[in-house]
Amino acid sequence: MNDTSWSVHASPVGRTWHVRVEGLDGATQARSAKEIDEMARDFIAVSTEAEASSINLTVSYDLPREIDALIQHAAELRAHADVVRKEAAAESRHAARALYDMGLTVRDVGAALGISHQRAQQLITG
Repeated sequence: MNDTSWSVHASPVGRTWHVRVEGLDGATQARSAKEIDEMARDFIAVSTEAEASSINLTVSYDLPREIDALIQHAAELRAHADVVRKEAAAESRHAARALYDMGLTVRDVGAALGISHQRAQQLITG
C-alpha cells in the first residue's frame, strides 16, 4: 500500500493496548497509550516496507460501550456547565451594574456581591 495515512484502532486489554491498523492483517500491542503511535508505525513499516517517519496516523480509542457512555455524558455536562457559567457571569454583571446605578460605590458593590472591589469594577464596566 503506497498510502502513508493510516487509521489505527486501540482497545484496552488489561494493562495494555491492542493496536489494530485498518487495511492490514494482524495487530500489535502497546504497553501504554503513549506507545500506540510508535508501535503502530513500526507495525505498518514492517508490514508494508514503508518508512516509519513518513507514516501519518489517525488513532481512535475503542472503549467499552459503558465507558463511552460515561465519556459522552461528561462531555454533555461540561457543555451545560459552560452555558450555565456564561449565564451566571451575565447575571453577576447585571447585578453589579444595577447596584452601582443605585448609587453604591464600587467597594460596596463588591461587598454586597462577596467579591473584591476590583472584580466589581470589572463587572460594572464589562
